[in-house]
Amino acid sequence: MKLYEMEAKEIFRSFNITTPAGYAAKTPEEARKRATEIGKPVAVKAQVLAGKRGKAGGIKFADTPDQAEAAARDILGMRISDLPVEAVLVEEKLDIQQEIYIGITVDRNERKYVVIGSAAGGMSIEELAVKSPEKIVKMYVDPMLGFQSYEAQEMAVAMGFPSKMVRSVAGFILGLWNVADAYDAELTEINPLILTKDGRLLAADARLNIDDSALYRHKKLIDGIKRKPAEQNERERLAAEHDMAYVELDGNIACICNGAGLTMATLDAVALHGGNASTFLDLGGGADAERVKKGIEIALMYPNVRAILVNIMGGITRCDEVAKGVVAARQERGVSIPMVIRMVGTNEKQGQEILSSAGIPFLKTMEEAAERVVQLTKEVA
Repeated sequence: MKLYEMEAKEIFRSFNITTPAGYAAKTPEEARKRATEIGKPVAVKAQVLAGKRGKAGGIKFADTPDQAEAAARDILGMRISDLPVEAVLVEEKLDIQQEIYIGITVDRNERKYVVIGSAAGGMSIEELAVKSPEKIVKMYVDPMLGFQSYEAQEMAVAMGFPSKMVRSVAGFILGLWNVADAYDAELTEINPLILTKDGRLLAADARLNIDDSALYRHKKLIDGIKRKPAEQNERERLAAEHDMAYVELDGNIACICNGAGLTMATLDAVALHGGNASTFLDLGGGADAERVKKGIEIALMYPNVRAILVNIMGGITRCDEVAKGVVAARQERGVSIPMVIRMVGTNEKQGQEILSSAGIPFLKTMEEAAERVVQLTKEVA
């Protein structure tokens, strides 16, 4: 579960993490009022559960309340990553001397939280890790002991801060850890943590993603937020309505499978053969023809898709039902992009006969299917 910046900052402040003075606004007139209350130049920031909002025009600066109202009018109602902007955060514009990164996430290989810091914030930490890995400091958290204050100070020193700043920076690192620990965070970060020219440290941005499996422990927070469907794009909403696990990626091959493990393995197989997945779509167990058809329809709605790979292990899911769904989707939607089908298990032979009758090829191994769909994608590129 992702929180908006304004929601995350409210939590951050409760853990003594200092943020700029700011207020949420849902109308241009309210933005003007908030800017007047702040009494300084402000940043008007789109509240949307997507990254790179600045590049999309979702952050504007205003020197006066009139300008804040105009900026809010431009931002409200725009769509960023296909998500509507229904609120803005109006907050003090900062006079920046230095941008710093602090983040905490889960390293699943180590099965531990990892605290990440860099004195070179303000950009994608992934890009920084590739271009200048020496500028990133990492420290793993002992799951039995938690993260200690002396470790936060050690991180601040390793990040290169002078002695007069170590305790202040360490305070933000430790505060962020306390947030992660208290809210079962999959990811929480401050990017950037700003050192202003007048010597203040402020969390200019805030990100907090809570582990869905732990939401039962945060009922008060959930009840207060009252999430609305508008926070999902149409494809995500449809998938959720049909109880399908759906994640959009940066590639162009839609992977439709049954079971999260098989779907992940399929994404890996596609990558191994030089392709990139556009869609992780897990139909779940026992998918019938209608569910398969709906899954293909949802995957096709994503503009990036150039080919579809259906990979099914038939257990309670019957291969003949899968085949019927594939045929129906192609006939009813007039699918013109390549489709590669691999399915084994219950009623496998009957399913293959249905596909053959419809002139749809099928393969028997995941490796063959992944290699074939990547080849077809390159041919139509």
